[in-house]
Amino acid sequence: MNVVSFNTLNKVFIIAELSANHGHDINIAKETIKAAKEVGADAIKLQTYTADTITINCDNEYFKIKSGTIWDGRTLYDLYKEAYTPWEWQEELIKYAESIGLICFSSPFDKTAVDFLEELNVPAYKVASFEITDIPLIEYIASKGKPVIISTGIATLSEIEEAVNACRKMGNNQIVLLKCTSAYPAKIEDANLRTIQNLKDTFNVEVGLSDHTLGSTASIVAVALGAKIIEKHFILDKNIGGPDASFSLDKKEFKQLVESVRDAEKSMGKVSYDLTEKVIKSREFSRSLFVIKDTKAGELLTEQNIRSIRPGYGLKPKHLKSIIGKRTKKDVLRGTPLCWDIIEE
Repeated sequence: MNVVSFNTLNKVFIIAELSANHGHDINIAKETIKAAKEVGADAIKLQTYTADTITINCDNEYFKIKSGTIWDGRTLYDLYKEAYTPWEWQEELIKYAESIGLICFSSPFDKTAVDFLEELNVPAYKVASFEITDIPLIEYIASKGKPVIISTGIATLSEIEEAVNACRKMGNNQIVLLKCTSAYPAKIEDANLRTIQNLKDTFNVEVGLSDHTLGSTASIVAVALGAKIIEKHFILDKNIGGPDASFSLDKKEFKQLVESVRDAEKSMGKVSYDLTEKVIKSREFSRSLFVIKDTKAGELLTEQNIRSIRPGYGLKPKHLKSIIGKRTKKDVLRGTPLCWDIIEE
């Protein structure tokens, strides 16, 4: 598949994250890919690791999860053994996605995963939040010359700078930074979406959101704040279960997300003060100056016989003060829009 160009996007790029939402059944994984295409996603993203490439099988205190997540109490090895996507599936999944017109790429978690994905000719790479401090890995990913999407969930500003510089050091400026809150699920009040534009301004890269909040509100707001990529966990049916099911969107929810994102980007439009024909027609309901009492020729115009009222067929209300005290040229009936032709100079 050709390399994805995120610098020339003319619409928000929506990524459905498969993650662990396959129940260790390749048919469920393929059905999920098909569903992602049906609900309007632009891409499906895999994760390429095994429990042994991402950690070691150890149950001492360092390897037990205790950071306030839905996985607390488990060991890292146990979690990743459940969550990984078998490598022997991935070529078939990528080819299947391509066959139905869906872009498919992955997050590699070590150099062996990068080498494996290079053999499959993936069009882009994603660096997960917890890998952003692994500068040698980022350099290796960037050296492949493909777009690098980096989640910033756990990083300080200086660590984000190090990751960006690692890509540029390898001659790769195809960088997208995703605002991300690395909590599962993330509280919406912790989203801090104003950071999105600041990331763009600070690092001169395209930006987006990796959204772990419940629902789609944060993703929609992110579009209004300049996000060009939205990534969201996707599950065919929450009854499949798994470590990510509780904060993933099902088919109906993801479809609503896509529709809302598309509406949000349409609503952004451009800077314009032009009035559409429909709006011009609606101006008939605006206020204007009308004669509200039968008035004889030569009679003074006062606030007793002219008023600013709806509809908008008369002179603009801003002229009221300059007209008060002038006289009419002719008889004027109540309900006549005031115009210059009936006012004496």
